[in-house]
Amino acid sequence: MELSILIPARNEMFLSRTVEDILTHREADTEIIVVLDGAWADPPIRDDPRVTIVYHPESIGQRAATNEAARLARGRYVMKCDAHCAFGQGFDRILLEDIEPDMTLVPLMTNLHAFDWTCQECGNRRYQGKSGPCPECGGHEERDVIWQPRERTPHTTAMRFDPQLKFQYWGGYKPRQGDGPLVETMSLLGACWMLSKERYFDLNICDELHGSWGQQGTEVACKTWLSGGRLMCDKRTWFAHLFRTQGGDFGFPYPITHGAQEHARDYSRHQFWGGEWKGKYPLSWLVERFWPVEGWTQEDLDALKEGENSRENEKTFSPIFSDDESGCILYYTDNRLDPAIMSACQEQLKQAGLPIVCVSLEPLEFGDVRVVVDAEPGPLTMHRQILAGLRATNAATVYFCEHDVLYHKTHFELIPPKPDRFYYDTNVWKLWPDGLATWTDDLQQLSGLCARRDLLLEFYEQRVAQIERDGFDRHYEPGSKTGPYRTENWRAARAHVDLRHGQNATRSKRRPDEFRNPQYARGWREAYEIPGWGPTDEIWEMIYG
Repeated sequence: MELSILIPARNEMFLSRTVEDILTHREADTEIIVVLDGAWADPPIRDDPRVTIVYHPESIGQRAATNEAARLARGRYVMKCDAHCAFGQGFDRILLEDIEPDMTLVPLMTNLHAFDWTCQECGNRRYQGKSGPCPECGGHEERDVIWQPRERTPHTTAMRFDPQLKFQYWGGYKPRQGDGPLVETMSLLGACWMLSKERYFDLNICDELHGSWGQQGTEVACKTWLSGGRLMCDKRTWFAHLFRTQGGDFGFPYPITHGAQEHARDYSRHQFWGGEWKGKYPLSWLVERFWPVEGWTQEDLDALKEGENSRENEKTFSPIFSDDESGCILYYTDNRLDPAIMSACQEQLKQAGLPIVCVSLEPLEFGDVRVVVDAEPGPLTMHRQILAGLRATNAATVYFCEHDVLYHKTHFELIPPKPDRFYYDTNVWKLWPDGLATWTDDLQQLSGLCARRDLLLEFYEQRVAQIERDGFDRHYEPGSKTGPYRTENWRAARAHVDLRHGQNATRSKRRPDEFRNPQYARGWREAYEIPGWGPTDEIWEMIYG
């Protein structure tokens, strides 16, 4: 297999047409892998041995869907494309003929004229956009599919990014590109690009810490050039892309919030302008290679160089926490918690004095490293949040911390003595809104977990893949007493307090007779005062003031 085409898709009305277009115009040994991210294709994709379909009932995000398709790819090369594109005849054969090992290749780009609206009463036609009624007579309109490159549309071969690392077109660079079939471009649109599968994974070309969507073109461009590769536009073939910017029923299929876009840009700037991503060259090298660059001033370039010179010029990826014996807190939240409880737990967590990786579903002003996973709340999303947080740190030990738990600083004193064990702090009281606090012996909860980061990363990479494949089996806590991943219990000097508030991820038992297995109710205790914390009504008063 030479080429695998990766198509992440969510609520895409032209997905089946895109797949059919690829099948019609392919001339090489090419397969298509479609990841249906939260919705079945409508209309459906016809059966074809060259098409693989993966379905997720809950959205995992565009980058994650692309990565999943890449893991399934059998081709030597992979090409990501949007689910609303058309291609020139033999596009895959031409790209495969021209690509070289260090290249990322993009076809010449034009606009796709996908359809017109036609009025069924007066016959008026108008160009694609939001649905009617007819602007002439108010009558009913239906789509008339055109599916061809739009006439008089510029053929895009040159793109750039500005000092904020935001994508921009760069028509003014085209005269500098020359007349050859392959021309250099500083950046690219994220809609279609191709490189070797090996480089895709070596460069982590779809870093999910950006979030679901945004900055894809800048990410691919920077990683290609700064690693010593070349980003080229192949003018011998083309793709036509459908731009949907009018909103309504002709907008983006993924939720594109302002906060999520800003997170993607902030993370991109942190990686490339901020120097976290280390390749063969710094970002200033790329800017100077295409200098002068529209939108960049000499002051912008000087500021970039000054920042680079003030940092150590290591040729490796810089870990967020580099101390081999350090620990960090992995804090994850679905952003749906009562703000008073969330704030109190965050303030308590700061007293631990450890770096905090915050993984949320919406941007939060909390933590030293902030990761946003753009997905709907649920068990799979929570596991994906944990995995994203583990990937964001190189700390030796990671302490799992949930948004509705009050942690005493002694919870963070354990350094796991065995690198192949999951350690659970079982010194935990559950505190109910009426002031009742309950206890059971040896309660293993995810909120009490700590372990070596390498072990956690190994486990959660497998666990997320398993849930994606088989669904969630209601088991949150990793490890067992006898399986391949073993657990051990310990008790901190002071308990942590698990606040029950009616919206917890898991339901707790308020009475011992609610347990189907009596062993889980061993040591049952009830109290209205928690050792080290004081009377329970004062804890709630501290939270709500």
